[in-house]
Amino acid sequence: LSKVVRAVVDSTDASRMFRNEIDWDKLKDLVWKGVHLLDNVIEQNRYPLKQIGEATRKNRRIGLGVMGWADLLIMLDIPYDSNEALELADKVMGFIQTEADLASQNLAARRGVFPNWEKSVFGKQGTQRRNSTVTTIAPTGTISIIAGCSSGIEPIFAISYVRNVMDSTRLIEVNPMFESRAKEIGFYSQMLMERIAEKNSIADFDEIPKSVRDIFVTSHDVSPEWHIKMQAAFQKHTENAVSKTINLPKEATADDVKATYKLAYGLACKGVTIYRDGSRA
Repeated sequence: LSKVVRAVVDSTDASRMFRNEIDWDKLKDLVWKGVHLLDNVIEQNRYPLKQIGEATRKNRRIGLGVMGWADLLIMLDIPYDSNEALELADKVMGFIQTEADLASQNLAARRGVFPNWEKSVFGKQGTQRRNSTVTTIAPTGTISIIAGCSSGIEPIFAISYVRNVMDSTRLIEVNPMFESRAKEIGFYSQMLMERIAEKNSIADFDEIPKSVRDIFVTSHDVSPEWHIKMQAAFQKHTENAVSKTINLPKEATADDVKATYKLAYGLACKGVTIYRDGSRA
């Protein structure tokens, strides 16, 4: 992107597409509405600088993506770090990219192509599109909290954690799907939730069935290789970049970081973010 070009982005909660199985018709409807909405936002937005508004309208770059990905995998009983999860990511994002592309072509027929179309790859191909890009995977840190779902395509960050409120009250917050599963199977207890809150993982809790531990993995459980593989599965069908944090243990070395970047580059990721546990940046 140039210094003045802006992309307008939005994310669909993938977990809301689940009704015993993925509701593909509902997802298609949301993608088409999302593309229409974001194109409208470009017109109605108030830009801080005239140059930003002009550059944004010339390219009409939008980015539709997903959040709640980890929640959807849990609903389907699919481990995050599995080939089955990668195959589903490929299928879901491939579907979103295809439908977003068609929706943008439909808008082009009604509203015209974006002004820089002739100079673009689409102009050379003769493919009429309203928008120069249509997909991205955003971090969704704030909107996922509002929507009550996991952020972007990240694994869930914690199963249970402590929230300290203003009057120094200590509250134990538990992932609602884990709490429901624990009560359904019969291993739920307040003491167990407090113990889990002291750790970043339930991998070593033998009192929890292995089938549950395999599904409810946190960002700390997932190896850097699987973080990158998941990012690459989405990047394959995403025109803009994919936001993804690769969690490394605090013992990670410079060589570990180098290997992670090289893997991301080799799998055609457009960007990569690494967080080494315990670091401040």
